[in-house]
Amino acid sequence: MPKAYGFSEYGGPEVQTVLDLDKPTPGAGEVLVAVRAAGVNPVDWKIRQGYMAEVMPLAFPAVLGAEVAGAVEEIGQDVDTFSVHDEILGSVAPGSGGYAEYALVTASTATKKPPQVSFTDAAALPVAAGTAYDAVRQLNLKEGETLLINGIGGGVGVAAAQLARDLGVFVIGTGSEEKRQIAESLGATLVTYGDGVADRIREIMPDGVDAVLDVIGGAALSSVADLVSDRTRLMTTADPSGVARHGGVSVVRDGTGAVLGEIVQLVADGKLDPHVSDVVPLERAGEALASVESGHARGKIVIEVG
Repeated sequence: MPKAYGFSEYGGPEVQTVLDLDKPTPGAGEVLVAVRAAGVNPVDWKIRQGYMAEVMPLAFPAVLGAEVAGAVEEIGQDVDTFSVHDEILGSVAPGSGGYAEYALVTASTATKKPPQVSFTDAAALPVAAGTAYDAVRQLNLKEGETLLINGIGGGVGVAAAQLARDLGVFVIGTGSEEKRQIAESLGATLVTYGDGVADRIREIMPDGVDAVLDVIGGAALSSVADLVSDRTRLMTTADPSGVARHGGVSVVRDGTGAVLGEIVQLVADGKLDPHVSDVVPLERAGEALASVESGHARGKIVIEVG
């Protein structure tokens, strides 16, 4: 039977396990994908932990993973955008998961993979790079402005820094000292987070910044909120209630295949690097998720399946 990696109930890493599951059948608007690679994201462990149970109820056992790249094996009803054997990337369908040999993908979220983009790079794009792309567009950044990325070292921060940099925006990023090399490789200035972070940023930008993109939330968000005067340009991907208390906004995801196509074309053209820092086989999926859950991962971690 096809292999997958998921969890049998809500909880910590102890509930994760290898699963033997039947090959899924695509419903209307879905395609079955023979997975070649699956991206690993913080949302994966948050779903496993049960933090999203009210808005995303699951049937157990549930497969982990929200984004994949692979080849179309079967097409559901009302799908005319793809053919069998097409190489695609996209978000998994509700109830499906990407850490698996086979996954269901919602066709409207997917796009064809250019041949010059690897499966591992492609699988890293729908969630993190997609979120970064939407955020940078919604912040309406202009050449010469300053963007603070609160948590620059992960997948969203890495992509957002590149997108903003290419608009002529000066990027400051918060992160641990171990993230300095990757931040500077993106053309960003790293400021170490922790007590006094706002003061350290004001040493560089005495009048604050034009926009903030937060990917951490909580106290880390609160510590930098006052650095931006226009609170419509205080944006988070991680803490909707927290940013609302500061008068800010949450990123609104587009999630369409059309936008994902624009993003993967940037990768094909050499304008965006998802910075896949580690690729692990499916049997080591637990290690990959643990690295992301620790908060110490740099760039993106991808599970290679096929």
